[in-house]
Amino acid sequence: IELGDCSLMEQIQHYVTAGTVNKVKLSSSQWSVLIFVLLTSEQEMNVFKLKDFVGSQIKADEVLLKLLPVVKAYRSAQLNSCGVTDECCVALASVLRSNPSQLRELNVSGNKLGNSGVKMFSSGLENPHCKLEKLWLRYCEITDEGCAALASALRSNPSHLRELDLSWNKLGDSGLKQLCEGLKDPQCKLEKLWLRYCEITDEGCAALASALRSNPSHLRELDLSWNKLGDSGLKQLCEGLKDPQCKLEKLCLSSCDVTDEGCVALASVMKSNPSHLRELNLSWNKLRDPGVKLLSGGLENPHCKLETLCVTYHGCAALASALRSNPSHLRELDLTKNKLTDSGVKLLSDIRNNVDYKLETLR
Repeated sequence: IELGDCSLMEQIQHYVTAGTVNKVKLSSSQWSVLIFVLLTSEQEMNVFKLKDFVGSQIKADEVLLKLLPVVKAYRSAQLNSCGVTDECCVALASVLRSNPSQLRELNVSGNKLGNSGVKMFSSGLENPHCKLEKLWLRYCEITDEGCAALASALRSNPSHLRELDLSWNKLGDSGLKQLCEGLKDPQCKLEKLWLRYCEITDEGCAALASALRSNPSHLRELDLSWNKLGDSGLKQLCEGLKDPQCKLEKLCLSSCDVTDEGCVALASVMKSNPSHLRELNLSWNKLRDPGVKLLSGGLENPHCKLETLCVTYHGCAALASALRSNPSHLRELDLTKNKLTDSGVKLLSDIRNNVDYKLETLR
């Protein structure tokens, strides 16, 4: 630029604009120019996508190490399903520790980080300079061993992490218990936790209930779908949900082996004062009319503020009654994949003229 020769920069800008950087083998000087072009771009540095730069010519780890200055400057780094290994986690930890770092969202899902990788970059999460708010770790081959490091990061002072996705990892009950120790710490400010397909059973629910009762509890959204909680696990979880310290608003329990027996505890939660629950997903469980009647009884309670309900079952009469209740806060109802028949749909349709009917979305 000083010599007035911008040909190299124009060449790299062309690669970036055309989206062909990952198809070209760049020299060391071209990599330097690429970093300069990305850091001086007039576009807002919102999302960095590693996939745009990884190709047959160069592997993910090598690209990531070269572009660390760029990652540090972006608000969101999408490194998912790129072939990143645990070897790069030390470098990622250095980005999280750097001051200043603009990084607030990090997605490394679908990479073989394992426990060793999680331990490495958790050291960055614990650093006071780290301002990361959202972390996605789906399909990362993490077990209970890696949860200990993450729990330590959640206890760090201050902890800025607000969202954590550990779905499709083999955490098990022991991993969940360690994670809950972090959740209970006053320094932890986590608001959203996703734990789908994590091999959790009723044993882990006791620890989770304890975390929901902690003071203060910041958790607002919890997804435990496709875990074998059963009715016993749900009952333990409900003990935490009923506690005044619990502020949970969204609970997803799809395919958790819940039956009508578990609905007794859930109905009790819906009647509790105050009840903060606004969204409940019970799809793909073994519910029948008796269970839904119990839930409907909870919906009719003045303390219930539930706005979204997803269920899979076979009847509508109890729900129709609940929708006529005063006050009814329900705004969204999902009855997909059910055997309602015409008579069931008619029961729901006949209440539309009721003055207390507030439903806005029906699936």
